[in-house]
Amino acid sequence: MEELKEKAILVGVILTNNDYQTIEELSELAKTAKAEPVGVLTQKRTKINNRYIIGKGKLEELKKLIEEKGANLVIFNNELSGTQLKNIEEILNTKVIDRTTLILDIFAKRAKTKEGMLQVRLAQYKYSLARLRGIGKSLSRLGGGIGTRGPGETQLETDIRHIKRSIIYIEKQIEQIKRHRNLYRKRRQKNQIPIIAIIGYTNAGKSTLINALTHANAYTEDKLFATLDPLARKLRLPDNTNVILIDTVGFIRNLPFELIEAFKSTLEEIKFADVILNVVDISQSDFEEKIKVTEKILSELDCLNKPIITVYNKSDLLDIIPKNTENEIYISAKNKTNLQPLIEAIQIILKKVSY
Repeated sequence: MEELKEKAILVGVILTNNDYQTIEELSELAKTAKAEPVGVLTQKRTKINNRYIIGKGKLEELKKLIEEKGANLVIFNNELSGTQLKNIEEILNTKVIDRTTLILDIFAKRAKTKEGMLQVRLAQYKYSLARLRGIGKSLSRLGGGIGTRGPGETQLETDIRHIKRSIIYIEKQIEQIKRHRNLYRKRRQKNQIPIIAIIGYTNAGKSTLINALTHANAYTEDKLFATLDPLARKLRLPDNTNVILIDTVGFIRNLPFELIEAFKSTLEEIKFADVILNVVDISQSDFEEKIKVTEKILSELDCLNKPIITVYNKSDLLDIIPKNTENEIYISAKNKTNLQPLIEAIQIILKKVSY
């Protein structure tokens, strides 16, 4: 039985020109989560409205748009605090979520391994805890008197304690998995098997590239975050060097901090890689901006000093294909074209790296 799609209105505050691109991306995220975008509402502002994100008048406009479009979901491109969420829902009387909640929901659906599911749950709990604390602060500001004590606050405190206990439990489970991975990593290092980490913006073609290089059958789909759990595949290079290719979770603009933190144990594979392949969908008009997003996350992981080959995928869609360089290779993973220069570039770098 096919899941009924929610009809969503997308809302965003435009502070810079880049915010227009994130709104477009929000539409793709909504579709990935099986929601149908039926309307978009944006507002140019110099700063966020602390109470409602958008202005009160714009919020009333949003309420009318919900009725016109028959929407039952509002997705804000901006992160909402617990208080903001409460204020907005009270006026709209409609389910409201933000970009972070949407991405967490997609990750929850896509995670298949035990570790992946634990990491997503950890991120969800941490995000929920931050928002519950926000609501708690707003309640405490009400002061004393009737209606400000009792079951309401007691239930809130109970929820916070439950979430804290759940976070501790999940972190212990993830730590056990991390220890197993460290043992596996040490074994690979002892056997001197180079690691090639494949990174990049979501939907750039990372899994398709692994399939093309190793004849694997990694799941691919033309959607954001089609694959979430890390994938490792062996590859024998023409010079008889055995390497392991590791696919990693796709990056995205404004990737929730909670997700980066939760997935750090998995993203550590990038830190221990000998070579990084940064896969870029060059057919996209904003590919340079997406490279910056990826580089920012690599910087946060302290991995920019690693040997990096930028792999420009979907180059078959270009009118003129630029010449390859030592660190920039133009390929089509789908058509399996120009993969040989990429393999040669990997071999050259591995010879320079003392393993």
